Amino acid sequence: MTDTATSALEKTTMRKVFWRIVPYTFLLYVISYLDRANLGYAALQMNKDLALSAEAFGFAGGIFFIGYFLFEVPSNIALQKYGSRIWISRILLTWGAVAVLTGFAQNAMQLYILRFLLGVAEAGFFPGIIIYLTYWFRSKEQATTVAFFTAAIPVSYLMGAPLSTWIMDNVSGFGLPGWRWMLILEGVPAVTAGIFNYFYMTDRPEKAKWLTEEERNWLTKELAADHANRKNVKHLGLWQAISNPKVLFLSAIYFIYQVGNLGIGLWMPQIIQGFGANLSHFQIGLVAMVPYAVATIAMVLWSRSSDRTGERQKHTAAPLLIAGVALAATGLTRDPYIAIGLISVALAGIYAFKSPFWSLPGLFLSRSTAAVSIAAINSIGNLGGFVGPYAMGAAKTWTGSALGGLMFLAALLFLSFLMTWFMRVSNGETAEDAGPSGQFHIARARQPKT
Repeated sequence: MTDTATSALEKTTMRKVFWRIVPYTFLLYVISYLDRANLGYAALQMNKDLALSAEAFGFAGGIFFIGYFLFEVPSNIALQKYGSRIWISRILLTWGAVAVLTGFAQNAMQLYILRFLLGVAEAGFFPGIIIYLTYWFRSKEQATTVAFFTAAIPVSYLMGAPLSTWIMDNVSGFGLPGWRWMLILEGVPAVTAGIFNYFYMTDRPEKAKWLTEEERNWLTKELAADHANRKNVKHLGLWQAISNPKVLFLSAIYFIYQVGNLGIGLWMPQIIQGFGANLSHFQIGLVAMVPYAVATIAMVLWSRSSDRTGERQKHTAAPLLIAGVALAATGLTRDPYIAIGLISVALAGIYAFKSPFWSLPGLFLSRSTAAVSIAAINSIGNLGGFVGPYAMGAAKTWTGSALGGLMFLAALLFLSFLMTWFMRVSNGETAEDAGPSGQFHIARARQPKT
């Protein structure tokens, strides 16, 4: 086959793969994050109805991640056993059902239990999709691909802000207030998607009937060659992968990062509410769209820069510094317009971090090991999702302002920046090499020549 014909085959195949997989997984993640994050908007009415203090609300927001942590790795092992199509469908169906039931919680304890079960149900979804994308995309495309997928996080807030607050203000009936209807109605799409996913998702390229035989063969060979080209990778067993020092180091970075990320995400509606007592719920939702619109654009542009240069470490670290500085400045201002601008910069940094970061495990671990390791990093890191909302609640109680807690979150983001920036990344060492005093090494993977 001539170079021209090969190039044409590559473009046609990858275009089909992209449009078949990325928009769909993006939509699933929007649904996922909508069910996870809408509690922040429900709080505008729910906290009064259920008599929740700031700390109790923070606990309700954070306990989701305890269930997530406990069942993340087992869920990803099950995904490896049963395949993405079956297991992702199971995740969607169960988390949708629990999300709907959350709308019927009558007291704080019921809310805690349902939020814990929501974390159990959703565990394994994010790392499962990340690994699923590696079955279809080569290393040189992965940061951009993951960026389009994880852009669903700010987009879910972008869409969820006006949608959730509109439902709360305009939907009622059967004696249920708006916040209950919002939780119930926003849980239904996950159940529907679970049924649809069983018939739509294709586990591997070899099974893709929507590709021609020539396209399937080309893609299978390309992915095999791409994986073989990564010289300094290591295949580890289950417990070796979970306890590997490099995996634990990345888990620590992600934990600290998530404290800042999820702390601000869950409390955003109440932070905005503090800017003006006369804002309606829907107006709060509209204001909340601005930072997430900025974050979505920043995430995609930054990931493209990482893919274009092939550099991961600095592209992972720099956004954390920007986010930390912006959050600290937010905590020092009371001007609502300046605060929203700074929060927008902070969220841009927070979300730009994600795609380059999730490219790091694949630089030193084999794909099969990375499946478990990414689950471990994600589950340990997401414990920060428990600490962040609770810490914000405690800080609000202590200082009398949600903005006061932003200084604490900013300090943690700066710490995660330092940890990431000063990781030793070397070309000459194998994946298992470690420097003195436990210094962290990643052997940079060679990018395939194009």
